[in-house]
Amino acid sequence: MALVERAMFLSIVMMMVAMQISYAAVYKVGDSAGWTTLGNIDYKKWSATKNFQIGDTIIFEYSAQFHNVMRVTHAMYKSCNGSSPIATFTTGNDTIKITNHGHHFFFCGVPGHCQAGQKVDINVLRVSQVDASSPAPSSSALVSPATVSASNVPAPSPSNAAATLKFITLKMIMGFLAMQFLAHNF
Repeated sequence: MALVERAMFLSIVMMMVAMQISYAAVYKVGDSAGWTTLGNIDYKKWSATKNFQIGDTIIFEYSAQFHNVMRVTHAMYKSCNGSSPIATFTTGNDTIKITNHGHHFFFCGVPGHCQAGQKVDINVLRVSQVDASSPAPSSSALVSPATVSASNVPAPSPSNAAATLKFITLKMIMGFLAMQFLAHNF
């Protein structure tokens, strides 16, 4: 009996881990246009159509000869001040994994590019109770050191349909496992 309970518990934990891993997405900033000043890309509009979650990967693809990516604080983002960025990326194919909720601010540090709109706010919302089990962010987590209150930054309005579907699917699996557990023990 104890062996069955342990096996059920292990199965539930493994399914929860597998579900969280399997939902990570990869987003190329600017989609097919990439990270550029050409073509009047609206990065605010681009990010507002995404439902970013912990575990997702953000890719900045650009010509390293003409652009870069700077991770900055909210104040630096608002003023396009790249004097002391949190991090600077210059490969032309930069991959950043999201490890915590909140706003993540980036812009191109080439003079005039941020002012021309080459900046993006990646906002990772708390969309379900599934995320409540996520571990606390480490010191290397992708986060701006300045705390940004929700009242200071307009949040994008992503569709929560995918998150809701994930939550419902997880609830259904948990219900199925609970029924199997009860069937074997009572």
